[in-house]
Amino acid sequence: MAAGPEGDPATREWARHWQYAALPGLDLLRAHYVRHAFPRHSHEGYVVAAVTRGVEDVGLPRGTLHAGPGSVVMINPEVPHTARAGAPEGWAYATLYPSARAVDAVAAEVTNLRGTVGFDTSCTSDPEAGRLIHEVHRAAEQGNALAADTLLRVVLARLLGRHGGLLSPAPSLTAGARAAGLARAVLEDRLTAPPTLEALAAEVGATPFALLRAFKKRYGMPPHAWLTNARVRRARGLLEAGVPPAAAAAAVGFTDQPHLNRHFTRIVGVPPGAYQRERARTYKTGPRPRP
Repeated sequence: MAAGPEGDPATREWARHWQYAALPGLDLLRAHYVRHAFPRHSHEGYVVAAVTRGVEDVGLPRGTLHAGPGSVVMINPEVPHTARAGAPEGWAYATLYPSARAVDAVAAEVTNLRGTVGFDTSCTSDPEAGRLIHEVHRAAEQGNALAADTLLRVVLARLLGRHGGLLSPAPSLTAGARAAGLARAVLEDRLTAPPTLEALAAEVGATPFALLRAFKKRYGMPPHAWLTNARVRRARGLLEAGVPPAAAAAAVGFTDQPHLNRHFTRIVGVPPGAYQRERARTYKTGPRPRP
């Protein structure tokens, strides 16, 4: 993704995905996307995004929401979703990816929620929360740790106070759900050499189509899509540890670096090289100018 003032602002795509060393439980993304579309994927932590221009179409299990300027999108951990432009000019937004630990800490201090905390709505019109999200980015980019930490807690407290709730406990597992869980464990263990659907189904005691249906019902995507998402997650950890992209690609089961580049960029929103450079400079340099 390009960064900088070049090109027509209406069509230029740019993105920055980074961490601020003073807030280790948080990832940050600011971007303007026009052609880019995120395939179905999920996150280990939360997504809290403020749309400032254009329209973002977010595909969720219960349907597609259309988030325009002033909207705040909230997605709970492991909820499968897609994202794409909902208008010709694309969409611009600032996103926070707080960890479950960070959200739980705020909820424990400012709410009566005790248990697995989440948001009970996926989108709300809240320009003030959107402003606070942008201020978290601004403070982090200026190296102002006190302000960034304060503003992060304030916006999470605001959203949890208005839209927080306890996530429903997992229902009792059916035979199909148990087979899907076993299949996921097999794929996690054999990330670089997964079996065919037929072999995977036989290993967990199911037929191929029964396993496909059960896996999609439990995890929101078919096994091959889940595997790609898992490989990208593993690659992120390797890149953060300084492993070169080509070596990371091989380590997680992609055929080569271009294969990693394609899937990583689609799911994370920036290429693996840019992602790694931002992680490296997080601990070496000061603030970076805003695009």
